[in-house]
This record gives sequence, structure tokens and C-alpha cells, in this order.
Amino acid sequence: MLPRRIKICGITKPEQGQAIAQLGATALGFICVPISPRYVTPQQIRLVVDGLPVNPVTRQQVDCVGVFVDATAADIEQVVAIAGLHAVQLHGNESPEFCQQLRAILPNIELIKAVRVRNQLALDQAHAYTTVVHTLLLDAYHPHLYGGTGATLDWQTLQQFHPACPWLLAGGLTPDNIRTALQQLQPHGIDLSSGVEHAPGDKDLAKVAQLFERLS
Repeated sequence: MLPRRIKICGITKPEQGQAIAQLGATALGFICVPISPRYVTPQQIRLVVDGLPVNPVTRQQVDCVGVFVDATAADIEQVVAIAGLHAVQLHGNESPEFCQQLRAILPNIELIKAVRVRNQLALDQAHAYTTVVHTLLLDAYHPHLYGGTGATLDWQTLQQFHPACPWLLAGGLTPDNIRTALQQLQPHGIDLSSGVEHAPGDKDLAKVAQLFERLS
């Protein structure tokens, strides 16, 4: 039942990032959006990245993902270099053309495009990104927020979603509902943030441990 990738997003504290990596996360997400309550600077990200252990199950490096919303390619490139990121997640209104441009600028960095699923049209439009990014991420739609809302997707509507690239399921996932979600869907990975927090940016390590227990 264990998905190939388990990403815990909104990391702000080095000790929590290390503990979550040791519990089994294959990726950690860092919010690079200054207006977000989970925002961390590139220098703060680097402190986490440099202290991370290898994943205890895969014995591989934990992927560190920077999350951006409608940032410029130059700004993203700068943050990647300072923070030591392995992947970039675009969570705004970035076009397929922008993704293609960024992929050329950062050829060794995984590119993830988040799609906020408001309706079937959003799912249909997601397919336009499959040739210009490495991975898609499906999140719940909110008119003002770009993630970490706690809102879930309608999982049944995703059962026919089979893009031509790997995809991650996000949106309101918690230790309590993860089994139900994965009984209905077979994403390549999952992404949790608010579902394993005390407060924005402050992870609840007991909930993270519970998540891995539910997945085992």
C-alpha cells in the first residue's frame, strides 16, 4: 500500500525535517512564497538540506522541493542554487511554455506542476503539462489560497485520471483518511502538509509517525 513517494510539505524547522526524513519521508517541501505562513528563506532551507539523513527504507537522498507561486525563472534559479534544492514545484498559474523554459534553465532539477482541481476542465488542462514537467501534483482548489488548505479532492472524479507522467495526490490528506484515498486511487506519491501539523509550519511528529503506521 505504500506509495512510491511520500512528501511532507511546509517544513520550517531543521529538527523536524530531520525527524520526518528518519520516519520515512522520501521528499520534503519548502514554501518559497513570502506571503505564506510557512515561508522559509533559501538560507533556512539550506540548513535543513545539509543536515538530512538518507531515507531509512530506500537508502537514498531525501528530495528537497521548493514550492513557488508565479515566481520568475531567475528568482527560482537563484533560490535553487542557494538552498540546494533537488526539485521545483510550481503552484501558481504557470503556463506550459514557462515550464518548458524553466526545465531548460534547470535541466538537472525535477519539475513538478501543481494543478488545483476545481472541475473536470482543470483535469483536462493538466494533460498539457505532461510533456514539459516530470511530475504533476493534484491539489484542492481554493479561490485565494495555493495549498495547505486542508480541503480534500473528490477522489472518485480522479479515478479516470491517468496522465502520461507520474503524479502526486495532495489536498487535505491526513493519517485518518489516507487509507480511504489510496483504496480509490493509485497515485505515484502523496503530499501532506496541514494534515500533519500543530499549526502552519509546525509539524506534529506524532501524526507523521501515525501516517507511516497507516501506510505500512
